[in-house]
Formats: sequence, structure tokens, C-alpha cells
Amino acid sequence: MKIVGYIVLVVAILILLALLYYLIVGMIIFKKSLGRKTLKKRVKKNNLTQNLGKYNIDLCWWDNLPFKKVEIKSYDNLKLVAHFLNQQSDRSVIIVHGYSANYKEMQQYAKFFYQRGFNLLCVELRAHGESEGECVGMGYLDRKDLLNWIEFLNNEITSNILLMGLSMGASAVCATTGENLQKNVKAVISDSAFDSAERQIKHVLKKFGFLKNLLYKHLKSYAKRGYNFNLQEADFVKCVKKTKIPILYFHGKADNYVPFTCAQNLYNATPENLRELVLVDDADHGMCYPVLKVMYERKINNFLKKYHIFE
Repeated sequence: MKIVGYIVLVVAILILLALLYYLIVGMIIFKKSLGRKTLKKRVKKNNLTQNLGKYNIDLCWWDNLPFKKVEIKSYDNLKLVAHFLNQQSDRSVIIVHGYSANYKEMQQYAKFFYQRGFNLLCVELRAHGESEGECVGMGYLDRKDLLNWIEFLNNEITSNILLMGLSMGASAVCATTGENLQKNVKAVISDSAFDSAERQIKHVLKKFGFLKNLLYKHLKSYAKRGYNFNLQEADFVKCVKKTKIPILYFHGKADNYVPFTCAQNLYNATPENLRELVLVDDADHGMCYPVLKVMYERKINNFLKKYHIFE
């Protein structure tokens, strides 16, 4: 009987250790990848200062314009924050930042559309900035938030709407095209989007070698159990297949963070009459605009003219 008791005890201890391992590893990898992103952490890592120079960002630009901080509630009751500039125009753009970034880092895009008379709505994604949330949406959860922002904008002003996103923000605007969009949402500009949350996370985890798949399984399980987020559902190729509005894709061929094949996959899935793709030689992740400069702006202008948007 003592032997049986020892066996039961050992099994119980092993089960407890396995549970602790699952919870600890899952929590750590979740916090590192999908946990809330704060400005303090980014400054500590010293990549924010680098980005300001790399992307030619002038943070003071925002202070010289009468932006108004606005708030809405998400479908799951989170406070979401954006910064709104109403130019009383019949054209608006919703600008969406990337993973671990904030709205101010979208300054060059906001300035471009501001100078062309657009109303600007620059959002802060869930689990970023002043928006609430403890789980990053990877563009997929954010699609529903963007639907709410579209509704907010329509309550504020009568205008046609363009969606523009960078990196994870680009995946978010692509994801919205799979939803039933209001008729005044006219087009999407996607810069450096990944085509699948699952593939992107595995791509980032490849540095861990043979542990990559194990770590991803832990993350997927933790996100599903803790936040009801099924990463496998975040397939943006499936979303753009349903689009009824044109999409302009930008991507750098030298992008090691999000491979440019993602843009090709998204482009190939988009209906032929509603797609354009611009691949930029020597452009790293999110660097298409700084590399192309005036040509980038010309590509957007020609795209809007081609599809008779805002005419």
C-alpha cells in the first residue's frame, strides 16, 4: 500500500509541476508577445528614439494642430482612445499604427493626409497607449474596434472614409475588409502587413530553433484560455478574399521582420479588379515611405484616382 501511495504522490507532484510549467511558460511568452505594450517599455529598450529618426517623425507636429482626444467602448467593453482632427472635409482617413507603437509614430502619414484636406482619426489600438486591454489584438481583434471607429466617425461628420495602416495596423485594416463595411468606406492602404497572426508569430519565434513550435503552442493555448483569442482565426488572406473595396499594398523587399511574401499572398487573394501591389527594393520593415518619399505619395494619389475615390 505504501508503494501505491508513493506512486500516487509522485504522479500528483508531476501533474502539479506540469501545470506550473504550462502556466509559467505560457504567461512569460504571452507577456513578451501579446501582453500590453507601453511607451515606458519601449523607451527602456531604446527603440523608440531610433524609430523617430528612422521614420523622420516630428512628435511636436501633433501639438501644433487642434487634435481632440476621443473615446469609445469596444465590443468587449474596453475604453479605446483616438485623436481626431476635424477639417470639415468630405473625406476622412482612419490611421492605424503598428505593433508596440503609438499613434504619434504615424506622423508622416497623418501629415500627408492632413495636407490633402482629410479629417484625421488616429487610433490607439487595444493594449496600446491610453486604450485599455491586456491582450494585443494582432490586427484581428482590432478589426471590430475599427468598425466602431468607423461608426464614431460617421456620427461626427458626413464623409467618405479611407483606412490606412502600418505593420500590424495594416493587417487590421485588411481584416476589416472581410466585414460588412458601411458604403462610405471606400478603400484601404496597407503598408507592411503580415498575412496571418500564426505565421507571423512563428516567424518571430524561429530564433528559438526547435523550441519554436512548442513555444507557439503554449502561447496559443494561453491566449485562447485566458483571453478567448484563437490565433488560428487571424488569417488575413481569408479576409481580403471578401473585400468589396480596393486595396493598395506596400511592402519592402528587405523586410526581415515581416517577409514581403506576405504582401504577395494578400495581393493574390484580393479580387483582381480591386488590388495594387508596390514592392520596394532595399526597404526594411515599415520603411517604404522613407525610401520612396514623393513616389510613395504619387502611388497613393494614382491609386485614389484610378478607382475614382474622393472625386
